[in-house]
Amino acid sequence: SLCLKIFLSTKIIIKGKENIITDKKFFIAASHQSMFETFFLQTIYNSPVFILKKELLLIPIFGWYLKKIGSISIKRNKVTKENLGFFEEITSQIKNSDRPVIIFPQGTRVLPNERPSFKKGVARIYEELKIACQPIAINSGYVWPKKGSKQSKRTITVSILKPIEYGLNKDDFLRTIEKDIYEELNKIN
Repeated sequence: SLCLKIFLSTKIIIKGKENIITDKKFFIAASHQSMFETFFLQTIYNSPVFILKKELLLIPIFGWYLKKIGSISIKRNKVTKENLGFFEEITSQIKNSDRPVIIFPQGTRVLPNERPSFKKGVARIYEELKIACQPIAINSGYVWPKKGSKQSKRTITVSILKPIEYGLNKDDFLRTIEKDIYEELNKIN
């Protein structure tokens, strides 16, 4: 976080530290506006495993790094043989380690004021894993935008929301997490 402050001239505010799950297995669903999330969430959580699009593994140096930290890749928007073992890989990761899995339920980086529907895969992960989900809202797109140059806003807020315990059906979970994250983004933007 010190490096980000120096290189980006950015202040980082973390809200909701009291909501961080420490006593059980969980997965993280975070909003995704920039590369900031990929780096910063590793400073809060113990060696998280990222679920990411397969194409990111082809980026020189960065792709090697993502492989090295044990990221799980998927071909987006496709049902392929490669994706058939995806949920088994995530389940195995959760059962066999203390590393939380991170997914970006929007499916890609979005602009700060965009509110696309969350992908159904996050609800399937919730259903398959049968563990709590730690939602996180991050407004990093104002400082490190998907398109264009850095903007004048120099504060990134990382808001760690109350966990969503396992027990909801897939549809209710999807509605709840999308509502919680987008309501928080509306507050911190």
